[in-house]
Amino acid sequence: MQGSFLGEFAHALDDKGRLTVPSKFRAALGEAFVVTRGLDGCLFCYPQATWDGIAGKLDSLPFTATVPRTFARLFFSGAVEVSVDRQGRFLVPAGLRRHAALEKDAVVIGVSSRVEIWSRDRWEAFCSAAEPEYQALAEQLFRGQ
Repeated sequence: MQGSFLGEFAHALDDKGRLTVPSKFRAALGEAFVVTRGLDGCLFCYPQATWDGIAGKLDSLPFTATVPRTFARLFFSGAVEVSVDRQGRFLVPAGLRRHAALEKDAVVIGVSSRVEIWSRDRWEAFCSAAEPEYQALAEQLFRGQ
């Protein structure tokens, strides 16, 4: 379901490390989905079909080249399939919580084909740094269109 994730939602992890999936994302993510190390200090969440496409693309890259081999090791070794409980929560594994510095307050954002999970502090820092460049980024991306 490409392009199905939009918006920003504040949630808190419970004492067991469970996080509620925003209700707007639940149907598109499915009852089970994949969570892995993201970039910029967040986590990436993918519906199974999207994950399968990404995995296929990474598998097609030459394993003899250092860059794809290193990226694939980190990306796949951090990945876990999670299931949503009846309250709409899933357990964020401890290693992924450490990667994203998730302790209590989280921000769950939709980024087109994936969901990202950020610690509130990291998300606010990212936005503070990136927002002044928003217009310049748009100009670079859409120049000549």
